[in-house]
Amino acid sequence: MALGFLRGAAAGAAGTTALDAATYLDMAVRGRGSSSAPQELVKAVADRAGIGIPGHGDEKENRLAGLGPLSGTGVGVVVGAAAATVLGALRKRGVRLPAPVPVVLIGAAAMALSDVPLKLFGISDPADWEGKDWVADAIPHLLYGLVTYATIRATEDR
Repeated sequence: MALGFLRGAAAGAAGTTALDAATYLDMAVRGRGSSSAPQELVKAVADRAGIGIPGHGDEKENRLAGLGPLSGTGVGVVVGAAAATVLGALRKRGVRLPAPVPVVLIGAAAMALSDVPLKLFGISDPADWEGKDWVADAIPHLLYGLVTYATIRATEDR
């Protein structure tokens, strides 16, 4: 079980790399800037928890600029570990889902864990997003689900 969890964490890291690459490619192709939402979320969570981010001015902003994407990496690793644990438990019970099902579910879980907190903390409201915003968010998360699932499957005990 612990080995499956670790394999899932590694799979989540691989999926996160794919998600980041797709996001950076989108930024390069469309010439769009990076989102400040991740660091805004880190700041909001830290403020709500009464945890100060050290530094002032640029130093503090640079810390937040690092912590925002780092939190996304953490989400990706945790979702991968959880996915491998669930898929391993299903496999032990003889349940095998058709590949598109876990790919979409894994991608949707990562997307929800990224987007729902933005709404809860008042940083962004996905209900107000345009179609292109949804596509720019959904495609990298679907790619995350695909790479995470493929890595889980590739590292399973046969």
